[in-house]
Amino acid sequence: MAAYEQLVDRFARLASLNGAAAMLHWDAAAMMPRGGADARAEQLATLSLVSHEMLCAPEVADLLVAAEGEQVRQVRQAHLGPWEQANLREMARIRAHATALPADLVNALSRAGSACEMVWRMARADDDFATLCPHLEEVIALVRQAAQAKAEAFGCTPYDALLSEYEPGLTAAAVDRHFDALADFLPNLLDNALSRQPAPPPAPERMSAALQESLSRQLLDMLGFDFEHGRLDVSMHPFTGGISDDVRLTTRYDEADPLGSLYPALHEGGHGMYERGLPGTWRGQPVGGAMGMAIHESQSLLVEMQVCRGDDFLGYLAPLLRNVGGVSGPGWEGEGLSRRVRHVARSLIRVEADEVTYPLHIIHRYRLERAMLSGDLKVADLPGAWRDGMANLLGIDVANDRDGCMQDIHWMDGAVGYFPTYTLGAMAAAQIYRAADAALPNLSDDLARGDFGPLMAWLQKNVHSQGRLHATADDLLIAATGSPLDGGIFRRHLEKRYAEG
Repeated sequence: MAAYEQLVDRFARLASLNGAAAMLHWDAAAMMPRGGADARAEQLATLSLVSHEMLCAPEVADLLVAAEGEQVRQVRQAHLGPWEQANLREMARIRAHATALPADLVNALSRAGSACEMVWRMARADDDFATLCPHLEEVIALVRQAAQAKAEAFGCTPYDALLSEYEPGLTAAAVDRHFDALADFLPNLLDNALSRQPAPPPAPERMSAALQESLSRQLLDMLGFDFEHGRLDVSMHPFTGGISDDVRLTTRYDEADPLGSLYPALHEGGHGMYERGLPGTWRGQPVGGAMGMAIHESQSLLVEMQVCRGDDFLGYLAPLLRNVGGVSGPGWEGEGLSRRVRHVARSLIRVEADEVTYPLHIIHRYRLERAMLSGDLKVADLPGAWRDGMANLLGIDVANDRDGCMQDIHWMDGAVGYFPTYTLGAMAAAQIYRAADAALPNLSDDLARGDFGPLMAWLQKNVHSQGRLHATADDLLIAATGSPLDGGIFRRHLEKRYAEG
C-alpha cells in the first residue's frame, strides 16, 4: 500500500475516534445525568490519549515523508489532484499540533476541562465563582503550558499558537487590526442606533415550550436540515455537536421569550447545514472537515443575522408565528416584529446580544483571555476585570458573576483562542451573503416565501462543499467572494441596517 493510502486509512480511523468523542461531549451537555461526570471524563480522556498516540506514532512521520515524495512524483504525472494534496497538507498540520504536546499534558487537559465544565454547570446556577475558581485556574495553567509548547514548536507567540488550532493562519496581529477597526466605529454607531430607534413594542404573549419546539423544527425544515441525519435537543448553552452524518443541534426554551429559542435554533441550523454540506467524498479525512471556526460561524450568522433578521424573511416569519405559534398583536407583526428582532441594547449576555453590541462582547473576551494566558490577569481577579471591561466597552454594570464571567462555557473546557472567530465569522457572513445576493437576482423574493433552496445551493457549491481544500479562510473567501476578509463590508451592513434603515 502506498504511503498516502496508509495515511488515509489511519486518519479515517482517527476520525471515527474523534467522532465518538464528539458524541460523548454532546451527550454530556444535553443528556447525561450529573452522576455520570466522572466516568465521562475518564472516557473522553482515554479517547483523547488514544488519538494523540495515533497521531504521534513515529511511523506517521515516515509515512508523511514518503507521501510527500509520492506527491512530487505524481503531481508531475498529474495523478495526484488538488484534494489529495490538500489532504496531505492537513494531515501534516494536524500531526504538528499533536506532536507539539506531550501525552501527559493532553491527558491532563482533557480531564481538567471535563471536571471544570461539570463544576461550572453547578457554580453558575449558584452564582458561585469561588467554587469554580480553582478548577478554572487549573485549566488555564494547563492551556498556558500547551500554548508555550506549541509556540516553541511553531516559532510563534503562545496566543498565535492557540488561534491556529481554531483558524489556521490567523494571528493576533490580524485580529487586532480587525478589532481595532471595529472599536473605532462601533461606539458611535451604538449611540446613534440607541438614540434613533423607537421603543420595542410591549412584551408579547407567552408561547409554550412545545409550540416553540414545533416552530423550531419547522424552521429547520425550511433551511433544509436533514432530520434523518440530525437531532434537535435542549441544553443550557445552545450548540452544534456530533458529526457530519449525525448532527446534533441544541437550543433552549423560555415561554416568556419565544424568539430566544427560535433564533438560537436558526443559528445552530446554519452550523448544521454546513456540517451536512461538507464534501461526502472526503468524509473522515482532514480535507473533508470545516475550513475553520470563523467560516463555521459565518454560516450560522449568515442564517441568523444576515437573513432571518432581515425584512424579507420577517414577512414570512410573522404569519408562521401567528398560525403555528398561536400568537398575535403588534409585537408579532410587521414593524413591531422587525423592531423586536433588530432592537439594539447594552446587554449583559453575549448569546442574546444584537449585531451592533455583539462584537464588543467578543473584543472584551479576547482581551481577557490574552491577559489570562500571559499571566497579566489572575483567574481569581477575573470577576473584577470582567466588570471593568463591560463598563468600559458597553457602559453597563454587571451585578453578578453568573451573568458575568461565568456566562460562557468556552474557557471551562480550555477553548482559549476561540472567541475571536465569532466576530470574524460575522464579518465573513456579511461578505459571503453579499456575494450570494449578487449571484441570485431573485433571492429577496425567495426568502420572503421561506424558500432557502437557492441560497443553500449557492452556499453548498461555494462554501460547504469546499471543505479544507483551501489553506486558509481568506483563500476560501477569495474563491467565493473575490476578496479576502473585508471588514468594510460588515461595517456597511451595520450602518445600513442600524444607522440608515
